[in-house]
Amino acid sequence: MSEQGAATFKNTVEIGAAHEQTVLPDFSTAKRFVVNGLPISSIRGINEWGATVTASIYRTLIPDEALLQYNIDPKTLTMSKATNWSNSSAARDKLGGGQGLAPGRSAGPLLYLQLADNNESPIVCLLFVVNDPTAPRFDVDRDWRTGELTKFGTQSRIIEAEVAAMQAGLAPGQVRRGLKLTRKLMPLFEIFVSRLGHQMFFMEPLAYHNALLFERYGCAYSQGRAKMEWINREFAPGGTLYHRLDGATPFAITAQNAPFVGEVGPSTMAC
Repeated sequence: MSEQGAATFKNTVEIGAAHEQTVLPDFSTAKRFVVNGLPISSIRGINEWGATVTASIYRTLIPDEALLQYNIDPKTLTMSKATNWSNSSAARDKLGGGQGLAPGRSAGPLLYLQLADNNESPIVCLLFVVNDPTAPRFDVDRDWRTGELTKFGTQSRIIEAEVAAMQAGLAPGQVRRGLKLTRKLMPLFEIFVSRLGHQMFFMEPLAYHNALLFERYGCAYSQGRAKMEWINREFAPGGTLYHRLDGATPFAITAQNAPFVGEVGPSTMAC
């Protein structure tokens, strides 16, 4: 989840929170994102336009079923919160929803993307999260008693929450069960990048299982492949990591019962 070479995130974009029923421009069939005759080629370029245009462009990243499932208007993206648009070279796209939450607790986003312009490549996706907001939440990303952010376990860790999430079948870094939309989101993201005039983008997997998922969708490693191969080799019978699956800690479960491998490591994938 390194941000080296990428723009620093300073602002938040929340999709689906407009006060008024504003019909968005339709970019769904456009070959390029063009506004007033000017092609847009960057995240900064998207965010320089007003809320209506910007929302319509980011709308192309969201599958219709994700909106309709939670009663979000596909044309207006209307929800209850105020929309907050900011001019920056980076964007955090959130689509909120949920029910049955404890008082004072936020449902969190259905879809959360951290996108940035990059000095080494046209677009980089730093974080890609899809949540089922109605599923139980495990606070692996934040200590709600102190407000401390863990950055999904990469900066600090809430062990009790991680153990509970693992026992519920979640992978490292997951706060909720997913919506099984990645297969539909990846093609939309590829089209989004193409409409910005680029043929390639970079993704930074948070953990081993994320990298494997992106491999399945056709991404290749620009860095980190050797580390991934080492992890794969050493968890095989006879390997160094295999022998550490001895049940000594809640995470060092026996190899026969291991549902996934969750070691966090730096890697960057070109798609």
